[in-house]
Amino acid sequence: MSDGAVQTKRKVRLGMVGGGPGSNIGETHRYAARIDNRYDLVAGVFATDPARSQAFAQQLGIAPDRRYANWQELIAQEAGRPDGVEVVAIVTPNNSHYAIAKACLENGLHVICDKPLTTERDQAEELAALAQRTGLVFGLTHNYTGYPMVRHARVMVAAGELGEVRLVQVEHASGWASTLLEAEGHKQAVWRTTPAIAGKSSVVGDLGTHAHNLARFITGLEVAEISAELSTVVPGRQVDDNAHILLRFENGAKGMLWASMVATGNTHGLRIRVYGADGSIEWVQENANELLFQPANGPHQILTRGSAYLSPAAQHASRLWPGHPEGFLEAFANIYNDVADAILAHAACVAPDPLSTWYPTVDDGVLGVRFIDAAVASQASSGGWVKV
Repeated sequence: MSDGAVQTKRKVRLGMVGGGPGSNIGETHRYAARIDNRYDLVAGVFATDPARSQAFAQQLGIAPDRRYANWQELIAQEAGRPDGVEVVAIVTPNNSHYAIAKACLENGLHVICDKPLTTERDQAEELAALAQRTGLVFGLTHNYTGYPMVRHARVMVAAGELGEVRLVQVEHASGWASTLLEAEGHKQAVWRTTPAIAGKSSVVGDLGTHAHNLARFITGLEVAEISAELSTVVPGRQVDDNAHILLRFENGAKGMLWASMVATGNTHGLRIRVYGADGSIEWVQENANELLFQPANGPHQILTRGSAYLSPAAQHASRLWPGHPEGFLEAFANIYNDVADAILAHAACVAPDPLSTWYPTVDDGVLGVRFIDAAVASQASSGGWVKV
């Protein structure tokens, strides 16, 4: 982090539910928590099988009495300890987020939750109301908002450097599931393509909510209405795996969102282009250290992460000097760092640094779930326009 004072703050006591053996996202959460030495992972339940979970907890160096058999036990025991966890990271399939997050909030524990927030809108709204009532910190890991150049893009749009936003093109089009991986027993593919676990729309919940959140974050605009076509491209799949969604923003801007897990040959495929009256910007996650700025009447510019001319928001989210690339783990860590600052500020009853308040919250999660519901409703009406 650019603010060296952050490094001197005490560590936040972290517990984790899920993210056990073989979980890439679980390891990503743990990397993010320790990159800047902000957390101590002191308790956890990492698998549904208690023996497997406790063996994994032992590998992580967690004390024997804090290797729990299930999440209910973790929350009950840790909430009653004077040295108990302050925040719980929920790294589990979609359909379990609600119950775990609700129990955490009811027991005075802050939350870091994977997206989508829940599979049901009423559950998401209940969590938002509970977080507001308790005043607890609730971070959602839409981690792409942690990239320095994404934060700089947000500053540019807010400062009017593009003029009024007119068009937004955003896509998260991966090819990871362009074959029927779930039939081969691929663990991630199995739960992500099981409707009861993934939710009403697999591809919108898994990838589309990231694109939706990124568009909102950079432009500062809310999506008012959408028209969606959700498709199942791979024969034999139980869920949708491709989505083309037209967007109408609250200011009248138009947009398109493409979310896909069957874009054969694409690796990650997260990209956004924002066009205003005076210029445009483009950011691609696979070249995350650069932001392309194209003014209407001036030379095109490639803005580079770590440069002194960037905004304080971009500097706050950077660690290395120019020419040394930062990437996915660092962006994820920025979400964890912001949440840590918020938790410590909450404990001290003070306001956090404004630059540490840009992490996605439970309210962003609610909007993501509403977006999923609207896409499903639009598909059911043959692409009719639906208010979000």
